[in-house]
Amino acid sequence: MRLTRRLKIQLMVFTIVSTIAALVMAFGYIGLPSLLFGIGRYTITMQLPSTGGLYASGQVTYRGIEVGRVENVRMTNTGVEAELSLNSNTKIPSDVDAAVHSRSAIGEQFVELVPRGDGGATVLENGDVIPLARTSVPPDIGVLLDDTNRGLEAIPRENLKTVVDEGDAALTGLGPDLRRLVKGSTTLAIDAQANLKPLTDLIDQAKPVLDTQSETSDSINAWAAHLASITSQVKNRDDALEGVLNKGADAADQGRQLFERLQPTLPILLANLVSVADVAVTYHPSIEQLLVLLPQAVGILGSALVPDLHNPTAYRGPFVTFGLNINVPPPCQTGYLPANQQRPPAYQDNPDRPAGDVYCRVPQNSPFNVRGARNTPCVGKPGKRAPTAKMCESDEQYVPLNEGYNWKGDPNATLSGQDVPQLRPGEAPAADQVTPQAGAASPLPPIAVAQYDPATGSYIGPDGKTYTQADLAHGHAEQTWQSMLIPPGN
Repeated sequence: MRLTRRLKIQLMVFTIVSTIAALVMAFGYIGLPSLLFGIGRYTITMQLPSTGGLYASGQVTYRGIEVGRVENVRMTNTGVEAELSLNSNTKIPSDVDAAVHSRSAIGEQFVELVPRGDGGATVLENGDVIPLARTSVPPDIGVLLDDTNRGLEAIPRENLKTVVDEGDAALTGLGPDLRRLVKGSTTLAIDAQANLKPLTDLIDQAKPVLDTQSETSDSINAWAAHLASITSQVKNRDDALEGVLNKGADAADQGRQLFERLQPTLPILLANLVSVADVAVTYHPSIEQLLVLLPQAVGILGSALVPDLHNPTAYRGPFVTFGLNINVPPPCQTGYLPANQQRPPAYQDNPDRPAGDVYCRVPQNSPFNVRGARNTPCVGKPGKRAPTAKMCESDEQYVPLNEGYNWKGDPNATLSGQDVPQLRPGEAPAADQVTPQAGAASPLPPIAVAQYDPATGSYIGPDGKTYTQADLAHGHAEQTWQSMLIPPGN
């Protein structure tokens, strides 16, 4: 027989394909290297009280995933030992329980490895043994059937017939629904098998979540009680809630229109209220005290207008006593600018305010100006009083200039060396503002000299304005002291 070139090529291709298929079958499907030489696998021993129907070549699963096969099942002096051949690629914790289960009612036993706790840090290795205390086998099917039969015989036949008849009546016509239920359960089981790893992770990680729920059970109960109280109040106020829902849209629309009409001024008002709110938050205790004392003060003022019940027509005005304590105590002059630096009231210009704080600087318990700035309560530090907010917030304490009893001489004479006005830290006095030293004589005020025009009697004053004094002009009648007392024109 003579083979052509084409036939030789075909035979060669067929031989190569057949060889590859045989190798794939031997190495990939049959696992010939692992069967003959144990490559990629390791063997452990499982101790059992009985076989429980387990047989060689049965499956071994870990968390529902097949990880090996049962190599051999043999008798021992104390029970049964099963050799398990496991895949080396799967790391299985050494602290596991091994149980023999059945896939169906007719058998098909397999071994399921279940980790204990977190499984531990070590893994199973070749030659390890799972002791008898951590293994279990299913009950014998014969014993189970005998026990079931005895349980059924204990039920009276009349009652059993009634149960069967009622079950038939309950399930009659539900064949399609039961079929859908079984089909859905089967689909659910198949999907669960396909997503077994996420399901097992969910079960393992559910414990910490459930533990937190258990630890916070009191808070959950309180929250549920409060929610029940709120829902009961909503139920009792159903009419009011219905009114809010029915009229809420109209009210919101009217509010929107109101804000639109107030558009030019409302943002400015709200911006100003922000600063007012900051002050109100800081002085909240003082505002609260004011609101407590104000009604009492109004009541006292109202009592001053109550007439005499025995003689209501005797007096119709307020019942108060005006005790005029004039100059008792005298006004406080300590802490203010000295007389030579005070501006005359006739000046109409507006110079800059001198640097520093000007207030009555006598002791805080002094009878002079008891409601002065020095006795302002510090809200942030109860019990402390200071003239400025900065002194209130700092550790600086108020130091007076003197006792205030200066009926002559410099009212700011002090032994403390303080400036007048009182300068804040880092603030320098103005060039024309010099504080006289203790005991030094106050400088005399400068004498204003101005040239005038004899013809008209006009002159320029110290403030730069032109003034006219008519009686200074030439030709004017001589002035006597009597003429100074007589009004002009007489």
